[in-house]
Amino acid sequence: MGKFYKFFMVTFTYLFLYVPIVVLLVFSFNTEGFPSPWKSFTLKWYVELFHSTHLWQAFYNSLVVAICATTLSLAIGVLLIFYAAQGGRMKKFLSLFYGNLVIPETVLAVSLLGFFSLISIPLGLPTLVVAHTVLGLGFVVPMGYARFLELDFRLTEASLVLGASPFQTFFKVTFPLLRPSLIATGLLVFIISFDDFILSYFCAGSSAQTLSLYILSMLRSGVSPVVNALSALLLFLSSFLVFLFFSLKSRTRIF
Repeated sequence: MGKFYKFFMVTFTYLFLYVPIVVLLVFSFNTEGFPSPWKSFTLKWYVELFHSTHLWQAFYNSLVVAICATTLSLAIGVLLIFYAAQGGRMKKFLSLFYGNLVIPETVLAVSLLGFFSLISIPLGLPTLVVAHTVLGLGFVVPMGYARFLELDFRLTEASLVLGASPFQTFFKVTFPLLRPSLIATGLLVFIISFDDFILSYFCAGSSAQTLSLYILSMLRSGVSPVVNALSALLLFLSSFLVFLFFSLKSRTRIF
């Protein structure tokens, strides 16, 4: 009975997670709007999807914000870890970045909105990039620094003894050891930034619209089947990227 119970719970959990995705994929090819019953097969929702210029502009905005926020978060996080590796007071300030993991995102969004209003910065893509970078630092710094503390410091000591400078030691010895953690963290920050709604809602303003905000505007008038088609396309795209990533990882040493 114990084995049967475990099998049942695992099966139920996977069905609970993936059956809605299967339903979404199937009904993206239905002629009727969701949640109408299945009638016949069609591709018209995908045709409408590729002809929607506003949707692709929102997709482009989300992609630009996610790439910029991920790049800035990783660059700033690496530099902070570099200065922390040199000793001094920087180690004491890295604990401040752990707050992003426990502070509700709504509080962070309202705080950033008040800060931008206080210094009279107009809302748009630049403020959205800044907001997502602040959010990303809450993941890059704690995860990167935790990995840094796990490293064998005898390697850095050997590099310094052999005449390498602290800069050379960090970027030729420490940084390659941190690279797997940084890549995983970068993927996480990219996904969080691309999907984020709360920060986009507060910090985007009226001049910029991300994909999450555009989907919200579509859902206000009812669930459009174009949203199903878009979700299916994003699912296939993300699955292809994951497959490509692990395919390259198995053939070449990307780390």
